[in-house]
Amino acid sequence: MTLRSDRPRSLHGIIEVSDIISAVKLPEWLTAAVDAWARDHHLSRSEAICKLVNFGLRIAPAAPSSAHTITSDATRIEEIAVNEIESLLDPALPADERERRIRRLTEGPPEFSHARIDLPKHQT
Repeated sequence: MTLRSDRPRSLHGIIEVSDIISAVKLPEWLTAAVDAWARDHHLSRSEAICKLVNFGLRIAPAAPSSAHTITSDATRIEEIAVNEIESLLDPALPADERERRIRRLTEGPPEFSHARIDLPKHQT
């Protein structure tokens, strides 16, 4: 039997990908929960961790696209800012003045709106 020098070796030949060992650091309570699950399913700890990770990967939601994340983060940040500004404004102000102040603080003064890359450009 000839072993390729670019592959890891074991005493019995080439190590298969499925034989690679991965160490996982778990808190004590999680190790105990995994061990209990393994006992209930008549599995070793290693087999239990593999099955549980596979279950988790199958039901995990797909990762959001980066463009969606940026948009939703910006929206979330703006909502937080609006809530903070509303809490600071005088409640006796008329509604239209409150809206104008909030808009001016979140969008910036009109003379700088052309420089904002996160706002739509207004048609003139």
